[in-house]
Amino acid sequence: MNLVVLQNWLDNASFAVLFLTMLVYWAGAAFPSLPFLPTLGTTGMAIANLCIATLLGARWLDAGYFPLSNLYESLFFLTWGITTVHLIAENMSRSRLVGTVTAPVAMGITAFAAITLPNEMQSSAPLVPALKSNWLMMHVSVMMLSYSALMVGSLMAIAFLIVTRGQNIQLQGSSVGTGGYRSNGYRLHKAGELVSEPVAFAENNDNGFVRYESNNNGSKTAVLDLATATATQALTSAEPLSPQRLNLAETLDNISYRIIGLGFPLLTIGIIAGGVWANEAWGSYWSWDPKETWALITWLVFAAYLHARITRGWQGRSPAILAASGFVVVWICYLGVNILGKGLHSYGWFF
Repeated sequence: MNLVVLQNWLDNASFAVLFLTMLVYWAGAAFPSLPFLPTLGTTGMAIANLCIATLLGARWLDAGYFPLSNLYESLFFLTWGITTVHLIAENMSRSRLVGTVTAPVAMGITAFAAITLPNEMQSSAPLVPALKSNWLMMHVSVMMLSYSALMVGSLMAIAFLIVTRGQNIQLQGSSVGTGGYRSNGYRLHKAGELVSEPVAFAENNDNGFVRYESNNNGSKTAVLDLATATATQALTSAEPLSPQRLNLAETLDNISYRIIGLGFPLLTIGIIAGGVWANEAWGSYWSWDPKETWALITWLVFAAYLHARITRGWQGRSPAILAASGFVVVWICYLGVNILGKGLHSYGWFF
């Protein structure tokens, strides 16, 4: 079997394995009582990761350079990075829910690369002079790994928002204290029971208005009454989350934070390495090229997320929304710039 046939077989095998793995993860989420499904899903991800690594290695041997010269190769490298980060996240969290969101994305990227792209875009081609450098491996591989980690972290943030139904819950260690989550007036205690917060009661006045009072040592102010009334309306209008959902939300938030914390330093190193390579190739460390500009925007978005989490102590919905928006920003930086704009980084679908 020659290398070309092996590559064609491996990209189709990667797609098939990821498709079946996605179904396994979804079945595991729907039927959590089946104990073999999580292990089967992790095995499928590991097999897909090995297939893609073999595919990239075969292209490396065939072309004679690191396989990151066109869109087809970079998409498979991105998928390899996502599956690698997925396995790391599963090992850290001991949660198989990660695969329910990462497997569909990995499968979709593989399908786009193996099925949608025309044959001429999938074949290896000689490198343009600017890419004939050791920086191709040093800069591009680090950037792609950072994209993979940031995408997985953003996907966990999106899953967090879905699990919590967009409600503004406070996580353990926040202003709630050591009690855990608070959602719509309920607090998840360590024992797992839900305890209702003190609820204000209403009193009808002679003038027809309703005044809300709460247990605040006899202090009754208009501001407090308004705040209590708002809290009471929130209690009656939104259904509190179950302890299982809250525990799941805590896991997703923790995975998202830790994976983004892994991807952000890689992004920083990749941008610095890119600046050094740009100075070597073009005589300038920074040219405000569209790719460079969006790389900076991506860096600022996730820097703001980490700053909000570490310095400001934000937790819950607000930083999750910021991380979720980072998923779109990463895709614009990675792919959108090459489709919508021209710049120094446009080498015919080069990432």
